[in-house]
Amino acid sequence: MSQLYLVPTPVGNLEDMTFRGVRILKEVSLILAEDTRKTGLLLKHYNIEGKMFSHHQHNEHQTAELIARRIEMGESVALVTDAGTPGISDPGYLLIRTCIEKGIKVECLPGPTAFIPAIVSSGLPCDRFYFEGFLPHKKGRNTRLNYLSQLDQTIILYESPFRLVKTLIQLAEVLGEDRQACVSREISKIYEEHKRGTLSELAIHYGLHEPKGEIVISVSGK
Repeated sequence: MSQLYLVPTPVGNLEDMTFRGVRILKEVSLILAEDTRKTGLLLKHYNIEGKMFSHHQHNEHQTAELIARRIEMGESVALVTDAGTPGISDPGYLLIRTCIEKGIKVECLPGPTAFIPAIVSSGLPCDRFYFEGFLPHKKGRNTRLNYLSQLDQTIILYESPFRLVKTLIQLAEVLGEDRQACVSREISKIYEEHKRGTLSELAIHYGLHEPKGEIVISVSGK
């Protein structure tokens, strides 16, 4: 059946790929990849024949209509990103919206996403939480920080290792130095780490120990 499948891919260990996800990638006519080189390694691991098309944040405005037309003509298409679930701080929204507007079936498979194991492992309340994703680098950053400071549920952010210390310092300044938090790194990889403490303690720690890898920050609510 011609439709769009959203297929989550491992955030770390390749064994986190689901059986269904592998089957779908083998069956579809076309696989849309954020980075064809990285997805190529995943496909090779599972002996999936290459049928990839590049689809990322810099070209999705141009490719969404083209892909939707191909599905309307009878092709089945899977969208994957470098890691995790498409659309969660990754490309995918524009294509999903375009397909829905055209009446094309869109199906998202359950699977890996970084912030769920991060918040569960943090030790902070996870019955209610607010997912912020990446903070703006410049314009609007202070506005977002001030907004987050008033929330009473656990806050989840994504961050680059190169900006982690700066972000922790800013969070401490706006949300309070004693606000409890957890920095989760390299989820589902060999060197997975969950460092817990106050925002100020974590800022000092990573100022002395340069962080590496993908990072999720969980911060307690007000």
